[in-house]
Amino acid sequence: MPRRPRRKPNICPYCGAEVEKPYKTWQLVAPIPDARGRITITVMGMYECPNGHKWRAVVSKIKVGGSGEVEVEGVKGKSVLKTEEESKAEVEGEVFEIDIEEEL
Repeated sequence: MPRRPRRKPNICPYCGAEVEKPYKTWQLVAPIPDARGRITITVMGMYECPNGHKWRAVVSKIKVGGSGEVEVEGVKGKSVLKTEEESKAEVEGEVFEIDIEEEL
């Protein structure tokens, strides 16, 4: 069975009217991280069209943690925000090996 095409969350599924923004929002936090160790925070919203129909929809998804970057997926698409720590180049130092038996 083919999938239905994905709709924008602010369009009424009953009459097709477009609503500017949700009148109520809340967050759902996934209890288990994904394979990369990121936690998914889903922002849900309650919408009401001018004709009186109400529905719930996903407003955006935020993936945080793991590799130090934040991925935001919303109506406008995906965007990845990197932290300052990741932008700095890692400097490797010299490794000194000391044999304890030679010192004694």
